Amino acid sequence: MSNTASPVPVEEATPAKGGLDRFFEISARGSRVSNEMRGGLVTFVAMAYIVVLNPIILSGSPDVDGNSLEFTQVAAVTAFTAGAMTILFSLVARLPFAFAAGLGINSFLAVSVVGQVTWPEAMGLVVVNGLLIVLLAATGLRTLIFNAVPMQLKTAITVGIGLFIAFIGFVDAGFVTSTGVASPPVGLGIDGSVATVPTLLFIVTLLLSGVLLALKVRGALLIGLATGTVLSVIVEAIWNIGPKFGADGAVNPGGWGLTVPELPSQLIALPDLSLIGQFDIVGAFSRIGALAAVMLVFTLLFTNFFDAMGTFTGLSREAELADAKGNFPRLRAALIVEGVGAVAGGATSSSSNTVFIESGAGIGEGARTGLASLVTGGLFLLAMFFTPLTAMVPSEIAAAALVLVGAMMMSQIRHVDLTDMTVTIPVFLTISVMPFTYSIANGIGAGFIAGVVLQTFAGKAKRVHPLLWIVAAGFVVYFARGPIESAMGII
Repeated sequence: MSNTASPVPVEEATPAKGGLDRFFEISARGSRVSNEMRGGLVTFVAMAYIVVLNPIILSGSPDVDGNSLEFTQVAAVTAFTAGAMTILFSLVARLPFAFAAGLGINSFLAVSVVGQVTWPEAMGLVVVNGLLIVLLAATGLRTLIFNAVPMQLKTAITVGIGLFIAFIGFVDAGFVTSTGVASPPVGLGIDGSVATVPTLLFIVTLLLSGVLLALKVRGALLIGLATGTVLSVIVEAIWNIGPKFGADGAVNPGGWGLTVPELPSQLIALPDLSLIGQFDIVGAFSRIGALAAVMLVFTLLFTNFFDAMGTFTGLSREAELADAKGNFPRLRAALIVEGVGAVAGGATSSSSNTVFIESGAGIGEGARTGLASLVTGGLFLLAMFFTPLTAMVPSEIAAAALVLVGAMMMSQIRHVDLTDMTVTIPVFLTISVMPFTYSIANGIGAGFIAGVVLQTFAGKAKRVHPLLWIVAAGFVVYFARGPIESAMGII
């Protein structure tokens, strides 16, 4: 395959040197240990924000009984589960993809689920969702669905995820913000201007990393992230910018979004893992009724299933590990482990763990094997003890890597023939709906439904795989779940 998709070239492979090389197929995939180590580190840096963001989301919402999860406990289990699942995936699937708590599902739990059930019951539903995913993957049904997706839609998923990653980066950096009005719903910075130091440092990091990528400097993203973090620490020490949201509820529009880049006063802290095992599988079914609980599980299942499928597709193509049909090595094992991640996330109260699109940052640095994810997983386990160091990297700096990875993934659009409108429209909807609705699953659903409808009415129904009809029908239910739940008296 051509290596033009990755601005950072993979170093020339050398013959297999030992068991490590053979197990992870490092030389066979055209990589080297140095590529994998660097890629694993960059992926961790790009993902480290989840150790801070996940507890912010989960601990900020009291459940139906008025109980809340404790911030430091959630932070500890977030790092622990991400590390354990990423290492498991590295050893089983041997791919450079890392795992952590999925943002879509944790937000859904905090906003929509715990208003009806307790936190242990909500996590029990996550466990049920994970068990169903494992079952679908183990029986091969999930692989069948994966293979049934046309190649042009798989490519569109890759491009859509690239734009989604970039949009996340722009928002995290404060470069794109909500205007608070109907039109336009988003705008540039504050009142149309780049008006904060953190956003300015994001731009500096973005341009520096971009120049290094254009010059094909190895370690470009890592160099950019490290430089941006050092600059941020220096700027904070001089001007004392502070956080955007103060402990007293005060808002500082020019402050740092998630973490303030300061030298920590304490390097090591023992993690509190007491949330492990605090889940209740049957409680939600008895509290709100079987039908309501099934609808919640259905929503979790669709979000988990197709978010992961889309991410796997995008990352495998970016890593040049996918074949002409979009399949990648050890596909079934990867899908099974992803289901186990949902089970583990519920069992530890960290929310469903799934493959992270930020893994593309490490792939952009040359990662091609599970050795990179082994490094990432090990760093997450260390992060349990070094949370103060993890918090040094501000989200504004990490966001620069996400935007550049999005640019890399967008280049895949060149593989799609856009002269046929039965292809163009589903592809466009897949690509655009993802960032516009902040959901990978929504984009995939829009593309699937449009593809089935257009192919059918254009006289090309025979091209549509039977499974896609079922999946498209499922997405129709998924998109209409609110009215369906209301009609059933669930809400």
